[in-house]
Amino acid sequence: MKIGLDIMGGDFAPKATVLGAILAYKALSANQKLVLIGDKDVATSILHENNFDPGHFEFVHTTEVIDMGEHPTKAIVKKPNSSIAVGFQLLKDGNIDAFSSAGNTGAMLVGSVLSVKTIPGVLRPAMSTNIPKMSGGVGLLIDVGANADCKPEYLPQFGILGSLFAEWVYNIPNPRVALINIGEEEEKGNILCQTAYPLMKETKQFNFVGNMEGRDLFSDLADVYVTDGFTGNVALKMAESFYMISLKKKLKDEFFDRFNYEQYGGSPILGVNAPVVVGHGISTPEAIKNMILLSKNMVEGDLVNKIKEAFQ
Repeated sequence: MKIGLDIMGGDFAPKATVLGAILAYKALSANQKLVLIGDKDVATSILHENNFDPGHFEFVHTTEVIDMGEHPTKAIVKKPNSSIAVGFQLLKDGNIDAFSSAGNTGAMLVGSVLSVKTIPGVLRPAMSTNIPKMSGGVGLLIDVGANADCKPEYLPQFGILGSLFAEWVYNIPNPRVALINIGEEEEKGNILCQTAYPLMKETKQFNFVGNMEGRDLFSDLADVYVTDGFTGNVALKMAESFYMISLKKKLKDEFFDRFNYEQYGGSPILGVNAPVVVGHGISTPEAIKNMILLSKNMVEGDLVNKIKEAFQ
């Protein structure tokens, strides 16, 4: 297995990404190789500073970077030698099995669709994130930003993607899938939710358990929570604030500790023809390590092929 890592992406790159690669190397098995994509000279210098043999990694050298503020589509086209564009080319050509980056999220979304492309039958790829449960373990929230505007037929597909991810990566048997809404009743919600509900209720492709309200998000009532990317991103950003608030208020609690984004590494782009993970822009070495390990788990779970089978 070869896992590609963009070492130029993220607010603290390349130091945080290279240090994260060192941490991941120690957690990977002998037949799992990391391919570092970016400035080899800078990466090698960081490795030497930390008494780590660069020979443990493969390198694909490039110095061009897509910055966080750049327009995703224009940047991918205008910067073919950027670390993100090169990473996707390697993924498309089969030279790596998965690709992850804490760089420009829009460029990662555009790059995945333009290079490895959307799985036939998937209307829109979606991004997922982990949500801690009060009872322990995690749930999944999908979509969290890939699709700010959604059509009703997208949401049942998000349910399929999230259910398969929960089952084959997090080993949750027969995951319960809920629709985020403003009430539990079937007729509640905006036009999107009212129209999506019967589509999700009728499907046999996942275990639909009905509407759930925002207050249910951290409960054990469901395993996968489906919503549009706008609502999902607002919920994600609010959830991320819980951990920072607990630190500022000096609240030591195991539940709030599990809101620390570092533990989850990143958000997978589900519905494309290869494992792709997007990390948080402020990723630390620990977060980079966990982003890489999530990529590994997606490959090991054969998730892409499971999704292809579901959409045949």
